[in-house]
Amino acid sequence: MTHRAEEKTSRQGRSSAADPRFTFHASRFDKLTVPSQVEGRFTVPGSEARTKPEGFYAALCYSPRAMAHDQPVKALVIALTDHAAAAVYSINRLQPDSLCFVLPEGAKSLVESDVQPKIEHMPRRWDWVVIAETCEFVGCYQTLARTLPEMLRTWDVQPGELVVDVTGATPAMAGALTLVTLSLSSRIVSLVPAQGGQEGDKIDIAGQPFVWTQGNPWDEAASVSRREGCELFNRRLFAAAAKLFREVEARVSGGQKPLYRAFGDLADGYDLWERFHYRQAWEKLKTAVKAFEMASLWGGPPGLTSLLPAIKANAGFLEKLVLDPAPVKDMQAPDLLAHAGRRLHGLHDPEAAMVSLVRALEAFAQRQLFKQYTIKTWDVQPEQLPQALQETCRSCWLEDLDGKYKLPLQAQFRALAGLGDQMGQAFLREWPTMKPLLDAANHAVLGHGFEPVKAERVQQLYDVVVKLSGVSETSLPRFPMLNL
Repeated sequence: MTHRAEEKTSRQGRSSAADPRFTFHASRFDKLTVPSQVEGRFTVPGSEARTKPEGFYAALCYSPRAMAHDQPVKALVIALTDHAAAAVYSINRLQPDSLCFVLPEGAKSLVESDVQPKIEHMPRRWDWVVIAETCEFVGCYQTLARTLPEMLRTWDVQPGELVVDVTGATPAMAGALTLVTLSLSSRIVSLVPAQGGQEGDKIDIAGQPFVWTQGNPWDEAASVSRREGCELFNRRLFAAAAKLFREVEARVSGGQKPLYRAFGDLADGYDLWERFHYRQAWEKLKTAVKAFEMASLWGGPPGLTSLLPAIKANAGFLEKLVLDPAPVKDMQAPDLLAHAGRRLHGLHDPEAAMVSLVRALEAFAQRQLFKQYTIKTWDVQPEQLPQALQETCRSCWLEDLDGKYKLPLQAQFRALAGLGDQMGQAFLREWPTMKPLLDAANHAVLGHGFEPVKAERVQQLYDVVVKLSGVSETSLPRFPMLNL
């Protein structure tokens, strides 16, 4: 196998000296002979000036009358054993930017003599992988797995940008090639001999009728990856799930792309929510809901319709939170409490759960102080507080950073109690139970200490916060489970 780094050279036609559009870049093609009598210029893909001389086409052995052109592709891997004309047709039809031949040693001469001179638009980069035993699957797979992925990475081929042509492949080559390229390919093409009465894209090559066939293995394989993405989602690994869904979206055919784009948006939305980017999360969920509703009209995966109510409920929760103009939002505290529960039970991360839980406890106090008494805990006026706390506020709670009076957590609840609020009085009653729990939070690694907090302590404090706030757990936002 010969694998060369990209070389950049230029061949200028007689009108190209002052026009950079006619600069030609190639690697191994520079070593091959281009017929000097051909008057047309080889140009890079996308050039507007392309001459198609009669002498050039006279050398082609397939019917130009039947020639079709697809959109140029980023990369083409083509198996070649002895059918050079089929390879020429495929290359000219797909016009790849990068091209790799997979072939036995004896077929390299075919590339130089029967393929390269007949290519209409030269690929910018090309190479080949030599297979020693074309009829032995394991050997084919080992050779391809050791060489082809690295070559495609060098060429910056992204998932979904690769087309694979197995026309000239032995069964072993075709199987190994399909398996090795599965992560990047989005189309498998082949020219098969036409049968009587067979419908399809018929082409005449060297006097023989063929049918151009193509398919995308990812249209079927995507269901397996979808289940893997759902499992990541259910484990609350939303960023990883979104990445997988985006990769599947890039590989499946056009009709399935909106569905997997919606799955990616859904995972992105919940990932944004977990990081408290509420507006962006709301937009993502709304987009996903619309796409899922459309997909459900055409069938969609089983269970999709039953999933929609949960997503819509979450989108409605975010809508209320986002559109609330108040500086202390009604839905913020319940969301923080739900976030703590997900950290504790979903990710089994008691340290992060305790941080969220203490913040949720404070948010409930802040909400009550602001809604009932218009007290901003981050900018309190001492005279707003009960008489017993005013002097302490002036002497102890002045923030050096911004010169404002700020109430710490316990002072917020003591202020509520002094104002006769039921939540503050409930806090005083629960204080003997809460004191060791808040002490554990204070000594936790993410608190102010060096002792990992235990999940049991977090759960105990969670139960107290639910009791103090009077919130019903059924009213908290619940992220859906994907079983699709």
